[in-house]
Amino acid sequence: MNETSPGRVAIIGNGPVGQTTALLLARWGVAVTVLDGRPERDLVGSKAICQQRDVLDIWQAAGVGRLIADEGLTWTTARTFYRDRELFAITLPDPGRSAFPPFVNISQSRVEEVLDARIAAERLIDVRWGHRATSIEQTSSGVTVRCATDAGDVDISGDYAVLCAGAKADELRQSLGVSFDGRSFDDRFLICDIRADMPGWAEERRFYFDPSFNPGRQVLIHPCPQSTFRIDWQVPSDYDLVAEERSGALERRIRAIIGDTDYEVVWRSVYRFHSRVADHLRVGRVLLAGDCAHLYAPFGARGLNSGVADVENAAWKLAFVLRGWAPVELLASYHDERHAAALENLDVTTSTMDFLVPHTDAQRRHRVDALERAARDPSATSDVDSGRLAEPFWYVDSPLTTPNPGRPFAGRPQRGTVPDAGPGVLLPDAPVVVDGVGGRLRDHARDGVLLLAGPDVDAAGLRAAAASATAAPVRVLELASIDVDGAVTESLAAQPAELWVIRPDAHVAAVLDDPTADDVVAAVRRASGVVGR
Repeated sequence: MNETSPGRVAIIGNGPVGQTTALLLARWGVAVTVLDGRPERDLVGSKAICQQRDVLDIWQAAGVGRLIADEGLTWTTARTFYRDRELFAITLPDPGRSAFPPFVNISQSRVEEVLDARIAAERLIDVRWGHRATSIEQTSSGVTVRCATDAGDVDISGDYAVLCAGAKADELRQSLGVSFDGRSFDDRFLICDIRADMPGWAEERRFYFDPSFNPGRQVLIHPCPQSTFRIDWQVPSDYDLVAEERSGALERRIRAIIGDTDYEVVWRSVYRFHSRVADHLRVGRVLLAGDCAHLYAPFGARGLNSGVADVENAAWKLAFVLRGWAPVELLASYHDERHAAALENLDVTTSTMDFLVPHTDAQRRHRVDALERAARDPSATSDVDSGRLAEPFWYVDSPLTTPNPGRPFAGRPQRGTVPDAGPGVLLPDAPVVVDGVGGRLRDHARDGVLLLAGPDVDAAGLRAAAASATAAPVRVLELASIDVDGAVTESLAAQPAELWVIRPDAHVAAVLDDPTADDVVAAVRRASGVVGR
């Protein structure tokens, strides 16, 4: 990238979504000012603990994915129980041969520390604590964020702004004319991080319906690093944590799960969960991401993981526009793609909450019937909803995606499976050798436009066609030379005369069969937001 930044982006909120935005934009050579109203980082509790494989891959592009994965606790199996019976276990799939496990558990606080250290080494990122954003003004040429500080109001300017201020950004959302519709759930959830020696539970997630230690409700147990376990209990809407601690009931609640094992409570809190999505994720020069754009119940780990996917989508598009590689119309696709992702996540997590906390007689009957049938008949477990775990959203209907009738998208696949590779789907990762150096396929997919060429494709000629369609960097890799063990060809089911056009966020923009130069130009222009021009 060029040493001189093509512009500056203001990021409001210095949580993990804002931190990731800053690092990804800096990676594209864009200068960033990060604003946060807190005086400093407040590292408390586990919060969002489940970091999904493809999010680790995004963080690796920012320089920290391997560190987070290595520090985290890896798990590959999700077990679901009804009372004292195990209903099913899901072993999470890998569409290629990823460098990362399906999930690692690591506290949000530790992730923030790792991201902070990486940010401190990045000259293009200016972090300003004690700057509480109170308003955002826009003109045709930029944005101005007014911040309240101890020294008075301060105005921070930028070409664009990304609002990552979390769930409590109501004032800023309202000032942008953005609604945040949805609903809140009455039942609450008690969360405790406990440190205890329980080696038999150290490599799997456990979900319990109606266990003896929380009858009529649910319990979720996640292993974390350093012999720490995150336990979530569903509790009534009038639950009083202070009273339970004073009476000794919290001690009995924990003992009912871990027995006589010595333990220490590291952190505890009570939450009420929400299902909400902003009606607009882009307002002019302001993009909304993470919890200020959507809130989900946590069963399935779709909160932080979705927020990181938001800002990868935002970062490459902002960089392309600021560098003059794409028209400003490209930014409209941020709302198109990430709002569709948010609605799917909302649908998935709301269905889970309706199963976990039924609020109608019909839902209660369905829940009991599904659990009872699954306890007798393993084939009936598909009706049991203990949370569909986070997965990438597939941009098959995006205006940036070129459809291929020969590779139709069959819809969301069954739980524990992945879709066939094709237009809109995230590129499976796999080992490759490029110019004699071993690496990962996605390592080559986040620096511009990548073309993957089958052996019967005129790679050089089609690279020239792609380069004529965009000023962004274009690279072509020939599958016959990089795919030394066939893993890429196998995961893509790639054909000899196909050309795969890959976006800068490693999603497949097009799969072209025996393409002409005009086909390539059209696909690359479409992926850059210039359809119809």
